[in-house]
Order: sequence, then C-alpha cells, then structure tokens
Amino acid sequence: MSENLKKLPDTVRGRDYIETKDWTNEEIELALKTAADLKVMFKEGKPHRYLPDKTIFLFFFDKSTRTRNSFEAGATQLGGHAHFIAAETSQVAHGESPRDMGIILSSYGHAVGIRHDLVPGEGNSYMREVAKNAQVPVLNMQCDIDHPFQTLADLMTIREEFGNDLRGRKIAVSWAYAPSYAKPMSVPQGLITLMPRFGLDVVLAHPPEYTLMKSEMEYAQKAAKENGVKFEVVDNMDDAFKDADIVYPKSWGIESLFHKPEEALEISKKYKHWICDEEKMKLTKKEAIYMHCLPADRGYEVTDAVIDSPQSRVFPEAENRLHTCKSVMALTM
Repeated sequence: MSENLKKLPDTVRGRDYIETKDWTNEEIELALKTAADLKVMFKEGKPHRYLPDKTIFLFFFDKSTRTRNSFEAGATQLGGHAHFIAAETSQVAHGESPRDMGIILSSYGHAVGIRHDLVPGEGNSYMREVAKNAQVPVLNMQCDIDHPFQTLADLMTIREEFGNDLRGRKIAVSWAYAPSYAKPMSVPQGLITLMPRFGLDVVLAHPPEYTLMKSEMEYAQKAAKENGVKFEVVDNMDDAFKDADIVYPKSWGIESLFHKPEEALEISKKYKHWICDEEKMKLTKKEAIYMHCLPADRGYEVTDAVIDSPQSRVFPEAENRLHTCKSVMALTM
C-alpha cells in the first residue's frame, strides 16, 4: 500500500459480508464513510491502491452487468485483480462442493465473491458453506435473501440526496410488473431490512401472491421497532407512494414458484397496472426521487417519462455500486 494513503481501520478486516444484518450499524457507517472517501479520490484522479497484489475470485451462478463490472473495475482501481468465473465453466457444474471450493480458492487469493440468487433456499446457504471453509472473506454479490452491495449503494445515494439524518423520511418499496423473468426477492428484502436501521419509515406494497420471506419480514418489523420508525405493508402502489420521499418499485417473483417461473409470470399478468408512471409520482412529495437497482423493464415496471425524469437517481445509484464494492473490499481483504 502507498505510504501516502491513510490507513483504513481493521474493524472488519477478514470478515464476510453476506447480509447487511451481519454487520452492526457502526460497521455499515464505516463502509459508507469509506465509500464516500474513495468516491472523492476516484473523482479527483488520486491513486488509492489499498489492495496491491491482492486477488478476488468472482463466482457467478447468474448473469450480471453492474455487479461484475463494479467489482472488476474496483479491484483494479484498488491495485488488485478480480478473476471472473462463470459457474457453468467451472467444476461446480460437475458437482464440486462449496466446501472444496472455499478451501481451494481461499488458498489462491484474498477474497471470494459469489452471486447465487435465483432459487429461494439455495444461494445464501451455499455462500455460508463456502465461508465456513474459506480462510478469506466471502462477499455476497447477490443471493436469494439479500443484495448487500446494492442496498449499501442505495443508502449511500439516499444520504447524498437527503443528508445523513433520514428520520421522518419515507421510502416506498413496491412490487412492479415485468414480463422478462421471475426476478429475485433479494433487493426488496435487503431494502426493508436495512433502511429502518438508518431512520427511514418503510412502506412495502405488493399483490397478495408476492409476499417476501417470513424471516426478512420479521427482521424488518423488529428493526423498525428498535429504531423508532414505521414499517407497514399495503396492497397497492398508491398508498405506498403517497407522500413518499423515495420510491423503489421493482419486480420480484413468487417464493413458492421459483421452480415454475412460467406459472409465476402468468399470475403476474393480472397486475400489469402496477407500473411507476407520472400519475403515481404525483402522489409523492415534490422533491421525491425514483430509484431502481437496474436493469428496469421500461414500459412495464416504469415509464420512460419517470426513469428519464429529473426525479430519477438510477444512474448515480448505479455509479455508487462501484464505490461501495471498493469500500467493502478495501476494508475486509
């Protein structure tokens, strides 16, 4: 590491980052502060090689644009190197166990990132099995339960907009219709479990079939109670959007039908009116912002008029994925 770089705290050095729930509020604050500092250095063109000669393996069971590129670019900018591994090109496709993979890859480098998000009950437990046998941090690039780098970037973006004190602010997390595929539940679950911890009132909206995992709902309710904020569930977008400061409408699948995606997509057709359009945005506060983890199904989840409007923050939000990835890598590896 360059002598001119400020030394980072060792608070979470060597730690896994599998769910935001695994880190305390103070540890999340450290990640956010480090991300903000790294963002300034990046913008000013100042070298910040906190990870010289270090290697992270990026293991993907699912497709990616932002996650893969934020990790690969981020590792390079930190002075390290990221190896991309598609699961179907590895021996995992032939049955290699997560135990063996954890032992072996951790003997080759300094962290393992995993994306395994499409089947409820599989991804998170797979990552934790790798982590149990790895000697280096395991980082969750999205699982069935949480997308902790996305929601960290979301919180960073919200704070850039409204400041660090978010008490009294309301975020509407809503299901929205999309015909493309049955999307993971991890983003809405990550939002409802993280945002109450940092002062936001959360309203979750979805049709009756699109409930989130019981464990995540219970955690969100507990977090809201402990932090003196609201967490409520409604059955329509209008109620969720009313007087909201932040709206985050996106599609997700039906937990019991992830093995029958065609059936889930057929059910979703009943709810094509669940779209974020200009009429819905009129229900929000004047300064409200629209967010989405991307890619958004334009014309279905959201209209072009909204996603391309001055209220949209999807591109700064996507950019912040780079800085939160770099922050957690620099602090843990």
